[in-house]
Amino acid sequence: MSTPSTVESHAFTSVEDAEKRLEQVGYLSSPEIATAAFLADRMDKPILVEGPAGVGKTELAKALAQALGREFIRLQCYEGLDEAKALYEWEYAKQLLYTQLLKDKIGDMVQGTTTLAQAADRLASSDAVFFSERFLLPRPVLKAQLSERPALLLVDEIDKADPEFEAFLLEVLSDNAVTIPELGTFRAKHIPRVLLTSNAARELSDALKRRCLHLHIDFPDRERELRIVRSRLPQVPQVLAEQVVEAVAAIRSLDLKKAPSISETLDWAQSLALLNAEQLTADVVASTLNLVLKYEGDIEKAKANLSQIAQA
Repeated sequence: MSTPSTVESHAFTSVEDAEKRLEQVGYLSSPEIATAAFLADRMDKPILVEGPAGVGKTELAKALAQALGREFIRLQCYEGLDEAKALYEWEYAKQLLYTQLLKDKIGDMVQGTTTLAQAADRLASSDAVFFSERFLLPRPVLKAQLSERPALLLVDEIDKADPEFEAFLLEVLSDNAVTIPELGTFRAKHIPRVLLTSNAARELSDALKRRCLHLHIDFPDRERELRIVRSRLPQVPQVLAEQVVEAVAAIRSLDLKKAPSISETLDWAQSLALLNAEQLTADVVASTLNLVLKYEGDIEKAKANLSQIAQA
């Protein structure tokens, strides 16, 4: 098997380079994010990104893949996910079709046998035909290891997976190799960059945390969120963009079931611009809160604090 490549032509050269290239692909990072991106790339270490939902953890992975010129591969975690679903599966329908096409050959193979056991032994000798790479369907983890082009693997919401899967993943990340019983061990053609995200649904193991660089992303401060809005939605007037960012910050300070994400800030700003709103009055806020809050209880709490949220 080939030796993993550790030299990448698109590697970050500095923290400043990481920040600049992330911005070029549309992701406005903080100094902490740019530093973690640079170190993970140069040290071949995974990044464990924690923080509330909607702060841009998944978007960071996509932006890193673009900035580094890597193929983006995503594994969405969920309860009950096991290594087979993350690694590979056999294309049984294709195997069955192959068996039907070779029916006459199989007849020739078992010709002369007198018992079922003899026939089974004869067929077992050709297992390699049916369990070969032509029938192997790589899932995200194996796909990232075997990719001809250097890849970035996003393991999204690792906290939703079971601890047993976490232990398996840790072993794969440590060895950069995967063993398939029927075929042997496959070593990474290029060491993939790995980013794991967590919304803290459960506590992750110390072993996984030791293996990774840790990055906590919170909701952006007003200055950075305004930069994001102005970058993504240049058609939104400056004053309105500022008022939206201030209003979202006020809404997030409330005791909500789900605080507004950055994407909901963008949706709100874009919608207000389409509605030709010139400023964020109490009436405008009350009539559009459903764009930024997704639970009725949260909307009612926000309506009870309109004077704190609205600008006029």
